[in-house]
Amino acid sequence: MAGQDPTLSTSHPFYDVARHSILQLAGDDCFGRRVVTFSCCRMPPSHELNHQRLLEYLKYTLDQYVENDYTIVYFHYGLNSRNKPSLSWLQSAYKEFDRKYKKNLKALYVVHPTKFIRVLWNIFRPLISHKFGKKVTYVNCLSELGEHLKCDQLLIPPEVLRYDEKLQSRHQGRPPPATKTPPPRPPLPTQQFGVSLQYLKDKNHGELIPPVLRSTATYLREKGLRTEGLFRRSASVSTVREIQRLYDQGKPVNFDDYGDVHVPAVILKTFLRELPQPLLTFEAYEQILGITGVESSLRISHCRQILRGLPEHNYAVLSYLMGFLHTVSQESIFNKMNSSNLACVFGLNLIWPSQDVSSLSALVPLNLFTELLIEYYERVFGAQEAPSPAGAGEQGGPVAGGRAAERHAAGLATSIPPPSPPTAARRHH
Repeated sequence: MAGQDPTLSTSHPFYDVARHSILQLAGDDCFGRRVVTFSCCRMPPSHELNHQRLLEYLKYTLDQYVENDYTIVYFHYGLNSRNKPSLSWLQSAYKEFDRKYKKNLKALYVVHPTKFIRVLWNIFRPLISHKFGKKVTYVNCLSELGEHLKCDQLLIPPEVLRYDEKLQSRHQGRPPPATKTPPPRPPLPTQQFGVSLQYLKDKNHGELIPPVLRSTATYLREKGLRTEGLFRRSASVSTVREIQRLYDQGKPVNFDDYGDVHVPAVILKTFLRELPQPLLTFEAYEQILGITGVESSLRISHCRQILRGLPEHNYAVLSYLMGFLHTVSQESIFNKMNSSNLACVFGLNLIWPSQDVSSLSALVPLNLFTELLIEYYERVFGAQEAPSPAGAGEQGGPVAGGRAAERHAAGLATSIPPPSPPTAARRHH
């Protein structure tokens, strides 16, 4: 089936619905909010799809994001009389999505709306709150959507792309003239975002830890560790761009000026997301996806084995970041951000595939791997737990599935500042 996720397992609890790839994970928007797409053109005829199961799958999927700010992109093209849900189903669906789902939904983009959508909106207007209505934006073409989101991150179905081209040709009367893409500008000497770790090291006198990472982590460690929902909230896109500009121009940034501890948290995530190559590297992506197939008691050894293959610089930066996130997790009684919650936020900021974006089914192994790095930070990165030779056994009990019971065995300190980049304890290439 076109567009079906190749990593989707038949053991998925909603395989009958998920196999159609109606829902897709699509990276983050300009505000750092997770994006989920809904593609009507992938909905099969109504007699082939149990719409009640579709509703349950929608809730099952969104349950992974509703604790954080998120965005939905709804591709309307392809909805027709054969696959259209009934009005009663739509009404019950809206009622099912209670405040838990609506509160952190920050934007709903309706792409290629038709007269049917606008009529439907008027029918449901009495049921829809004014506050929710303000989150809905009609988008007539993909270029217009690009003003709000990075369209190259979206898994846009080919049918939608062809339909959009058809609309554009119809409106313009002829295809747009070909334009030459200007050559990319070299980065500024003080550039911090969108450049490689090596570039940052060379421009910062050999310092391994990028200045943005060090300054945001330091600020949050001093003033944000007990902030509830740390890393879950978004920030004003104009504020984020202003701070990026200051960093890139080599100017000082004082986060106290912004009066919001979530701002440096968003900046840290933005820095990771804009690296040309993910911190965990493209090469490690498939290895990380295999973590769920590893016996629980061997997963820490498997993590160390994967990290052994990282470039020395990436390992040092990752160790610093995970040490900081481990410290954040130690204050979870106040900030509500344990290692599992942090993994849900950071997983896709640390690793993504070289082509397209991560699928929904990839979230489980990516988040599990990240959770292990945070929860068992000392065992994964500590000198006393240096990566053992391939095939060596792992001492200790199961890791995943019994995280709470294993906490006492992890030997974790109550507060661990990000360490200096490991040297002698690291592997040798």
